[in-house]
Amino acid sequence: MTLSIGQSAPEFTLFNDQKKEISLAGYRGKNVVLLFVPQAFTGVCTAELCQMRDSLHDYNNMNAEILAVSVDSVFTLEKWKKDEGFNFNLLSDFNKEVSRAYGSIYEEWIFGMKGVSKRSAFVIDKDGIIRYAEVLENPGEMPNLQAVKDTVASL
Repeated sequence: MTLSIGQSAPEFTLFNDQKKEISLAGYRGKNVVLLFVPQAFTGVCTAELCQMRDSLHDYNNMNAEILAVSVDSVFTLEKWKKDEGFNFNLLSDFNKEVSRAYGSIYEEWIFGMKGVSKRSAFVIDKDGIIRYAEVLENPGEMPNLQAVKDTVASL
């Protein structure tokens, strides 16, 4: 399924790196930057989320929360967050339902792996409407994080 700007963002509830349930609905009234990353502890994923970590102050000043989703387990995400000092929620889509709902999944990936999140970026406004959507086919590329920030700033 391909999501478009102007559509309602699919609702979800996932466990975070602290084993607490996090729902998109819980962020109504705030803007959300929703990032999907293929796998914890990999180079591009770490670089992307470190860039977001280092920009968190900017997003907080724009009434925005960052949520990062991967199909890794909560235990893996907990370790990755601790090692990298991430200061936002990492969410486990271990069952791959949210990645599929957002059109952000490789059914077939490298080394015979199946069902890995595609690198993607969505900006969801305070009313739950998608204002930016970028789903990348090449996992070695990063989303346009400046366009993400500019979209949030315009809300």
